Amino acid sequence: MSKNKLSKFADMASYPHVFEYPFNAMQEVPFPMKGNWNETFFHNDNPIVLELGCGRGEYTVGLARMFPDKNFIGVDIKGARMWAGATESLNEGLKNVAFLRTNIEIIDRFFAEGEVSEIWLTFSDPQMKKATKRLTSTYFMNRYRKFLVENGLIHLKTDSNFLFTYTRYMVEKNSLKVRVCTDDLYKSELVAQPETEEAYVLRIQTYYEQMWIDRGLNIKYLQFELNQGTVLEEPEVEIELDSYRSYNRSKRSGLETSK
Repeated sequence: MSKNKLSKFADMASYPHVFEYPFNAMQEVPFPMKGNWNETFFHNDNPIVLELGCGRGEYTVGLARMFPDKNFIGVDIKGARMWAGATESLNEGLKNVAFLRTNIEIIDRFFAEGEVSEIWLTFSDPQMKKATKRLTSTYFMNRYRKFLVENGLIHLKTDSNFLFTYTRYMVEKNSLKVRVCTDDLYKSELVAQPETEEAYVLRIQTYYEQMWIDRGLNIKYLQFELNQGTVLEEPEVEIELDSYRSYNRSKRSGLETSK
């Protein structure tokens, strides 16, 4: 591990708003703040919003600046990336920001029933080989249901046509209510009026998003409600794979479609 990474991890360990509980540290040990985030950490009753796979935390910090009446928690397992947003929010004195370094597969261990109002998924790995690894799969939706309020909002912002298409099929299959859907965000009416709150939110750009935009890729956005009432089913449909894996890399698989 580089000295730079070691320094960042040392910083993170000392930050009062960073909680580090990777899978190997959790096992079956209860998380003490589950159900107590507002009372114990934020000291208010404001809604809690998660950014899952927050990377450098651009959305977590950007949203916290815009909405002082909401609490934001960025979640990722990669602490060296998270350090940027954690440091920025600490230096700015933002009181409505926290970061949780853990595996998203166990995210339901950290929040109690009805404790979270919204989830942001910003440029998640599309996981084209295995549906259960996708953060918009029914596998994860069932986990989110354990702590989301009834009809809590899921926001997906992505460059991946595969993940966007898959998520639309999943939403349709399970009759989830779509509130916003566009396959070309920055040419849509959503960001056409710069004075609106929603336009400001959707214009927050992550480090990787700017790479996709520079590469000429459309940014896609889907917002839907997740209810508690029905058994969720996976869509049985073949979807064309993205032609790339990540920035400046070609895909590894020779397959053209996947479920």
